[in-house]
Amino acid sequence: MDLVRILCAVFLPPLGVFLQVGIGKDFWINLLLTIFGFYILGLVHAIWVIARRD
Repeated sequence: MDLVRILCAVFLPPLGVFLQVGIGKDFWINLLLTIFGFYILGLVHAIWVIARRD
């Protein structure tokens, strides 16, 4: 399932984060990073959120 989330994150980083943690702090951080033109930072953040285990 992580592979699907990472693929979603490559195309739309907030979607990958949403699939991992739902709507929460990490989702909003990622959405703001992506909206304000920091797509690469949003992508890195999304992959980091998906890869870490809580």
